[in-house]
Formats: sequence, C-alpha cells, structure tokens
Amino acid sequence: MTLPPELASLPPPSIVEEIGYETRLQILRDRLVTLFAAAGIDYDVENLETDPAQILLQVSAYQDVLLRQRVNEAIRSSFLAYAAGGDLDVLAQWYDVYRLAGEDDERLRRRIVLAIQGRSPGGTEARYRAIALGADVRVADAAVYTVGRDPTVRVAVFSTEAGGVASPLLLAAVDAALQAPDVRMVNDVIVVASAAQQVVNVVADIWLLPQAPESTIALARDGLVTAWADLSLGRDVTMSWITAMLQVDGVQRVAVTTPAADVVMPFDQAAGLGTVTLNNRGRAF
Repeated sequence: MTLPPELASLPPPSIVEEIGYETRLQILRDRLVTLFAAAGIDYDVENLETDPAQILLQVSAYQDVLLRQRVNEAIRSSFLAYAAGGDLDVLAQWYDVYRLAGEDDERLRRRIVLAIQGRSPGGTEARYRAIALGADVRVADAAVYTVGRDPTVRVAVFSTEAGGVASPLLLAAVDAALQAPDVRMVNDVIVVASAAQQVVNVVADIWLLPQAPESTIALARDGLVTAWADLSLGRDVTMSWITAMLQVDGVQRVAVTTPAADVVMPFDQAAGLGTVTLNNRGRAF
C-alpha cells in the first residue's frame, strides 16, 4: 500500500497493541500458577502438553489473540492511513468525499488528504486539485498553478489512459467540475489542458537468458507500460529508469536507443508513452 507523503511519515498509532501468542499464553500460565499457589496447591506440570489445564490455556490464549487482533483492526479502521474498503468510505464522507466508480483505496485516500488540505473555499491549489481528481477516475494526477503575474488558474491533467494524454472528453469533465458555481471563485479564470504534451517513443535492444521464454519480451513491455502509468507530474523519464523497468526476470541485458537521453519534464507536465519497440537480439549469459 502506497500512502500519500502526508501520511507515510506518521508513526504507527501507539494505541495499537503488539500481540504475540506465546506472550499471551505465558501470561495466562503465570496467572494459573498464582491462583493455584493462593489455594495452597503446588502446580508443577505447566510444561506437560497433555495436562487439561494447559490445553484450556492454549485455547484461551488463541481466543485472546484473536480478540485483541480484532480490536487492533477496529482501531486501525478509524485512522485514514490504515482504513480500507467500506471503513475508508465512511471516513471519506466526513470530508464530503465519495468513492468514484472503479476507484481504489489508494486513490480515494489521496483525494481525502487533498480535500482536508483544501477545506478553505478560497480557491487553494489543494482544493482545485481535489476537485480535478474527483471529476473522473481516469485523472491520474493534476497540477494547479499560475504563470508569472497572470492570475489565470491553469490545471494540467495527467490521464490514466493513452500514455497519460488526457482526451477532450476527460478535459471537458474536469473543466465542468472546476467551473461549477460552488467550486470556482468568482474572480478565477480556470484553463484546463492535458499535462502529457510530450510523447516519448521507446526503442530498446533486449538480450534474453538462455532459458527465458520468448514471452519475456512481452512481459518486459507490459511492465514498462504499467510503470509508466504511475509516473507523476514533473517526473523525469531517465534512461536508467526505462532500463530498470525492462530488466525483468529472464532478461540478460537492455540497451535503450530511444530516447537518446534523459527526458526532463517541467513540474506541470508528464511524458506520455508513445510506441514501444523491443528488439530481440538473441540470448546471452
């Protein structure tokens, strides 16, 4: 689970208890010995596995661990960093945030953080970004900014589809959400555009290990496409990163020929993925 930076640095809640079966069992054993001693009985068979008392203690310890774990889970469900599924939906509604169709926990959690940061109705960057992400689940990310002294609010949308390039329909959905009367500040002029304005084609030579199946090439391509979809705005596309994404199990060596150098992206843009051509150069050790 990937947490937003605001949550990732938080320490675990101290109220959540560290649980160990053996620890709980020993506590119960010690308590039993104490009770026998108080009754004047010298109980000295606690290590005998066939002792009925020990069997009952083991059952009790196991049930005790299950109960304490359930309490831990209930506590975690009340924290934004740990809540999932329906529990996260309940937390979200406190901030007037609702799960979009097909939206996973990670994305919803990020929108909740933005909604909290943008609670001021004054047209803050976090508020407009939260609205953009809430417009459509296909919005992977959005940058909100102005240029120089121009008061125009610019919103750059990075899509989960088409290599990051936002379609006109997606841009229209985001624009409609931001232009809503209860969202846009009266004096704000908002312009929405695609963040992926530069498409990068990838060409690489790949050598496979002797035992690797031919399908390894397709796996390497799929891995690159999947990783590319997770690129955030302003993330440079380096040749070393492309090489690492293509270096899946079974690949002996990768030589990237296109792009010829690292692609440096401004903070408000993301590189869209164009064609991916992987040339099988044979096998090597």
